[in-house]
Amino acid sequence: MLPPALTIVPPNRPLVGRVAPPGSKSITNRALLLASLADGTSRLTGALKSKDTALMAAALGQMGVRVGEPDDTSFVVSGTGKLQAPSGPLFLGNAGTAVRFLTAAAATIDGQVVIDGDEHMRKRPIAPMVSAIASLGVDISSETGCPPVLVRGGGNFGQGRVEIDGGLSSQYVSALLMVAPLGRGPIEVALTGGNIGARGYIDLTLSAMRSFGAEIEQIDDGTWRVAPTGYRATDLAIEPDASAATYLWGAQALTGGEIDLGIAADKFTQPDARAEAFIALFPNMPAVIDGSQIQDAVPTLAVLAAFNNNPVRFVNIANLRVKECDRVAAVASELDRIRPGLGREDGDDLIVAADPGLVGQKLPTRIETYADHRIAMSFALAGLKIEGITILDPACSGKTYPGYWDTLAGLGVEMKPGN
Repeated sequence: MLPPALTIVPPNRPLVGRVAPPGSKSITNRALLLASLADGTSRLTGALKSKDTALMAAALGQMGVRVGEPDDTSFVVSGTGKLQAPSGPLFLGNAGTAVRFLTAAAATIDGQVVIDGDEHMRKRPIAPMVSAIASLGVDISSETGCPPVLVRGGGNFGQGRVEIDGGLSSQYVSALLMVAPLGRGPIEVALTGGNIGARGYIDLTLSAMRSFGAEIEQIDDGTWRVAPTGYRATDLAIEPDASAATYLWGAQALTGGEIDLGIAADKFTQPDARAEAFIALFPNMPAVIDGSQIQDAVPTLAVLAAFNNNPVRFVNIANLRVKECDRVAAVASELDRIRPGLGREDGDDLIVAADPGLVGQKLPTRIETYADHRIAMSFALAGLKIEGITILDPACSGKTYPGYWDTLAGLGVEMKPGN
């Protein structure tokens, strides 16, 4: 069991070794839902077992799906092609993907479903998706524009055209797309507005849907027509998590090490893998980085930028304000805690002042993690080069990477209980 705080001891040497990152959270949760909506038994291998996927699997179990776990990286999912009304609310903690995906899926149930989360989830907006689902004739409501959401489903997802503004989150779009094959007839999902959260995750969704037999026609750059085919059970191998890989690429770059992940960056299909191209430029990362398509990698890049040879401005990252915490504010605040002026907000941009002279300094700093796994894991990288970095609530990394601290220890990083 992890202590309430961990102090990282700088290794003062290159980190070298082989690490198998956990399975992709994004693909695992998509595959769990699609397998549950299929008629038959699907086997998902290489999957992530973490707090987020456990909450997703438990909620699916409440809706009549049998989810087996034969080993540490596999799920066996048996569904009938139809979810059942649960006997009580679905509680999903702060798992954003699970809340968004299951809100849409609940509309296919003949009965009432309440989707809820913890105090952090109850601050995360879902109104655009609620409005979009309602436009298909579904009885759905959210009093605050955030969870809890009440859905009174009619047994299918309707038909026709549904428009959605994906500016806040691409997960809204993915949720609608994944449930569209359960419509009464064809459903067109159309984007409105000029911006979209990480577009690559929509491509990830479409690929997963096709693996389970969906028929999708792309009408234009922002419109898809989905046939009412339902899904067929299939076996799916899930690739490692690219967001998790960024911490290891970052540790390699910071220490001049060599960490073999068993998969090259260009072999990932997840958008966050594109962050490796910036990490590879360290300590000469560019002065401006567009974070719109690598959102979960921005905290990693920002911590590296603290040691860069030049300041870095992160732009197009407003969506980070509605993640597990306000990550723009959190990253700026914790960098500033390490050294005043190191990080600051400029509108929705994040500016990291950069100071290579931080390396080797003793700067006792207690890093507040805001119950956000990505803040904890990214700021642990600062502890590889600065003496005295203490991560509060390190267990929050279990949301997506339960073995993170063991991985660092396996690479030779010493950690002590903090205070």
